[in-house]
Amino acid sequence: MNRQIFDTEQVPAADRFGLWLDMLATTPALMRIRTEHADDFVARAEFLDLGPIQLVRHRYPSLDGIRTRKLIQRSDADYYLLALTLTGTGIADQDGQRGICRPGDFTFYDCARPQELSHRGDDRRAPVSSIVAFLPYDALPLPHRRLAPLFAARMSGTEGVGALLANYLIQLTNHPEQYHAADAERLAGVGLDLLSTMLGRHLVSEDAVPTEVRRRALLAQVRSHIRQHLGEASLSPQLIADAHHISVRSLHRLFEAEETTVAAYIRDQRLERCRRDLADPTLRDLPIQSIAGRWGFRDKAHFSRAFRAAQEETPQAYRARHLERARIVNTPASVVNPDPTY
Repeated sequence: MNRQIFDTEQVPAADRFGLWLDMLATTPALMRIRTEHADDFVARAEFLDLGPIQLVRHRYPSLDGIRTRKLIQRSDADYYLLALTLTGTGIADQDGQRGICRPGDFTFYDCARPQELSHRGDDRRAPVSSIVAFLPYDALPLPHRRLAPLFAARMSGTEGVGALLANYLIQLTNHPEQYHAADAERLAGVGLDLLSTMLGRHLVSEDAVPTEVRRRALLAQVRSHIRQHLGEASLSPQLIADAHHISVRSLHRLFEAEETTVAAYIRDQRLERCRRDLADPTLRDLPIQSIAGRWGFRDKAHFSRAFRAAQEETPQAYRARHLERARIVNTPASVVNPDPTY
């Protein structure tokens, strides 16, 4: 998946701020910007198109912005804007509400309403950064009128569903090369489910969030929890259910819709981590049982059976085959470059 990069350092210092304003005018976030750094506005924006969602990862000097009704009339305004503060402190104002956002916090706007913002670094020279998502109104399965209490509100991105959403945005914008263009619609769906659930939890009632959206968001949360605890041999459906305040029966129903089971998902994730480590040349001296134990397989015989059933070969054979392949691939490079390079 490709990203488009906009970087003001590609032009002379005197032209940088004007170039940034021209770029901003092409988005639903057209604003009047004031900054102390207009004479040398070093900024960067990385755009990632996910179909219904456009993500932009920003880095820029401290600034203040205002979006007036006149500016709204000059832009495509039927969008929501979600912003995740990465560095610096952001202050958001809309409809008489104010949110103060520090790193790890979200705020949420309606682009069809006037708004003000301020984003400042810890000192005058420090740049600030954020990730912004633009979403058309109809992309969210939530009544527009119900969302008004959340405009310019601060929402945490360090716990619960908010943390999952923050990690999702950071991972996507950090490593878009790890995904295919064909994945865009599905990735957008995951993001919309997480966002809808986070917004629903900040409303008076979650009833506004469709049941299926809540189910998919809970499933993403459970999967993330499992991946974080794969190395714990005690990981079990009961512990997973307790961590998410649901019954074991509800947990099993959650996975039935995915045509798998909780135990099968845990096993498959553990085997995937073992395959990755067994194929890693830097871990060639680590005993196979140590790798298995690292990912929650405490019983050697059980690990061997599970691995052979999934791969149709033993862990030893799998490791030998992949290490030999890595050796063959790397040999030409050592022949071409026999001497060290610096």
